[in-house]
Amino acid sequence: MSEPAGRDLHRPTWLDRGFQVAHMAAYWLLQVYWRLWGPTTHGAQVMLWCRGQVLLVRNPYLTCHSAPGGSLRHGESARAAAVRELREEVGISVAPERLVQSLEVTHDWRGKRDHVVIFCVELDERPRVRMDLREVVEAAWFDPDEVAQSNVFPPLKRAIREHVSRAGVQP
Repeated sequence: MSEPAGRDLHRPTWLDRGFQVAHMAAYWLLQVYWRLWGPTTHGAQVMLWCRGQVLLVRNPYLTCHSAPGGSLRHGESARAAAVRELREEVGISVAPERLVQSLEVTHDWRGKRDHVVIFCVELDERPRVRMDLREVVEAAWFDPDEVAQSNVFPPLKRAIREHVSRAGVQP
């Protein structure tokens, strides 16, 4: 893993810590709901690639790394959700047309059917990452071989592996 992205902002405040606890509690309650009713959820993520590395984030309520992303709002497309989540979670804005769909999959995840669309964006320069330290508590650039050995959201791990394979890059 290369140097952390966005750690130059500030340390979490007590208010940030309060939001982290609230996110963890809400996620726990959602998991109870999912196990009882088994809904299908819809989400989108964005793999940001720069110089052969991918930006991964960690949320306080998950043990695995993921890409910036989240749930679709009512009536929102996966592409629009991906753009919104990228801006909200790490402060990076990209034009919707720059997103290339990399993977769309429905899988079982923590008691629910999870439909996720993963997009890819290739960047020439690393952008400044601005974590909110509430929903995203860590962000770092990873080499693909590190991803293979790390705890990463399973569909994202697959999308990264396929991206590397398509690009002909050796991890």
